[in-house]
Amino acid sequence: MIFTFKRGVHPDGKKKLTENVALSDFPTPVSACIPLSQHIGAPAEPVVNVGDYVKEGQLIGKSTGFVSANVFSSVSGTVTGFMTLPTAPGGTCNHVVIANDEKYDKVTLPALNDPSPEEIVHRIQEAGIVGMGGATFPTHVKLSPKTHVDTLIINAAECEPYITCDYRLLLEKTDEFIAGVLLLKKALGAEHVFIGIEKNKPEAIKKLIADCVNTDIAVAPCKVKYPQGAEKQLIYAVTRRKVPCGGLPADVGVVVSNVHTAYSVARAVYNGEPSYKRAMTVSGSGVQNPGNFWVRTGTSYQFIYDTLDKDVSLPEKNVKIISGGPMMGFAQPSMRVCTTKGSSSLLFLTEQDVENKPRTQCINCAGCAKVCPMHLMPMKIEAAVLSGDWEDAKKYGVLNCIECGCCAYNITNGRTTRGVMFDVIVALMPAVIASFLLYGLYTLLMTAVCVASAVFGEYIYNLIRKKPHTVNDLSAVVTGILLGLNLTPTVP
Repeated sequence: MIFTFKRGVHPDGKKKLTENVALSDFPTPVSACIPLSQHIGAPAEPVVNVGDYVKEGQLIGKSTGFVSANVFSSVSGTVTGFMTLPTAPGGTCNHVVIANDEKYDKVTLPALNDPSPEEIVHRIQEAGIVGMGGATFPTHVKLSPKTHVDTLIINAAECEPYITCDYRLLLEKTDEFIAGVLLLKKALGAEHVFIGIEKNKPEAIKKLIADCVNTDIAVAPCKVKYPQGAEKQLIYAVTRRKVPCGGLPADVGVVVSNVHTAYSVARAVYNGEPSYKRAMTVSGSGVQNPGNFWVRTGTSYQFIYDTLDKDVSLPEKNVKIISGGPMMGFAQPSMRVCTTKGSSSLLFLTEQDVENKPRTQCINCAGCAKVCPMHLMPMKIEAAVLSGDWEDAKKYGVLNCIECGCCAYNITNGRTTRGVMFDVIVALMPAVIASFLLYGLYTLLMTAVCVASAVFGEYIYNLIRKKPHTVNDLSAVVTGILLGLNLTPTVP
């Protein structure tokens, strides 16, 4: 059985750039700038001072609330200061700056053996683990639902183009990943566990099925379609349950977690390793050596680029740098941004990778609505937002938008006035052929005259009014065909 959801799009995966590149350790920077806000919720409060010596894995930022997360040092060295730097989603936050002594003196938490559900959740909170698919919601909060959860879904879809770090984790760290899944299941008390993974990962699917044979984990192969990994879409695909508008997955008895999150849980519980480094894909045609790497938090994007690319001419070709995937990631205005627990990928894109077409007026072709996985009408939402009518925007479901980008992708890929008019011309061809078969060659000649008249009339009108010529949008051709079909075959 192939699991899927309704609507969505099929962008080019671009995964061949890195899918066969094994994970390797990325060089560490001379100075690590570690953000104190790497999660949804309140920023962590620094617990170190300038001049303090810290070890790798040492707590440097304490969570300040239930919806918050601890932050740990990714290197050993001396705290040299605090800096306010830009963050990937936008805005700024406080960073702890640590001069790396490259000794990597390490400290860990006590390893746990056969922990209880409460101990698992506490260890996850203690280790600062968050959703590592990009959302960065503190995992201990997700594992503390107010209602009973009977189903755990592991999101292994990795549906965004370019990103392959989770895929490599599934292949290279299968045992630890499965151990983490079982810990999450125990913490939740869930009866059912599914791993939702797209069919374009046959090696991983085969390995998971073989390694899960003695467990109660079910592998759910999903159709290759974006956004298969979106939480609500994955829940519907695997369980056919629908998360209500404004609701949470727990409202329908489901919790969704990420591949890397499960792996990190196993490392935290059985090895006492807090969250301070992660698997990350660096890709795109704007970087010479794309790959999958173990990157420590606090590594600047500039350092990543400089390490992988020694060609000084390439930076000029990079027209867009994206943190995350090209569909839902964030375009970066600065290379001073540093990696966090949620940094799944960093993309360096050139002109051949991006669409830089100017924004055009909506023509109400409904191309956006046809692919919206939330069954919204983006053209209505856009019109309301542009006019400042927020109540109308809410009426059309703006608060249910998951910002997946399907609408923009589908419009960018050809839904122009010319495209719509061409579809209309194709649709009218059977009527033109039928009129020829019924009334002879004269009807074709009459239709041609009507088309020529409409095109010439539009051209002269734009010329007189000194407006840009619009003959190429084919609207005059459609007008001419309709006029020809509506005239009686006896017109002289």
